[in-house]
Amino acid sequence: MWTTQHQGTTAAESGAVWNALAALHSGTSLGPDSDLFELHGPFAAGTRLTVTPQGQDPMESVITELEPGQVYADQTVFGGLTLTFRHRLEAVAAGGTTVTHELEITGEQADELGPELGPQISGDFPVAMGELLAAAERGVRA
Repeated sequence: MWTTQHQGTTAAESGAVWNALAALHSGTSLGPDSDLFELHGPFAAGTRLTVTPQGQDPMESVITELEPGQVYADQTVFGGLTLTFRHRLEAVAAGGTTVTHELEITGEQADELGPELGPQISGDFPVAMGELLAAAERGVRA
């Protein structure tokens, strides 16, 4: 297994962050660098979606975890590897929300391929996080 994460904090409450996250995964672009998501059903665990990363071919994923206001995760199977993308939202005591965006790579060759593939996949996490938090602060909704 190989894993990495990126965290960001915003003054926006978790409900606003969740609304922006749901909007993104329902097909709303949050900014010029947003990946494109197309849901094939409701925004719920078990629903398939097509993800088109900037400048890349579309990939099929499935929502594996969805706890409104707390956790969103989807998985993509890629060449014998399973890529799990997860967002965790945590309220900050002084107000606002900390968001953790994780990538976990599992599969037979995850230990060998993860250190090379993982940084390529997660390299845009800081930009994506910036767009998500800015959208939450603007009040973007699905």
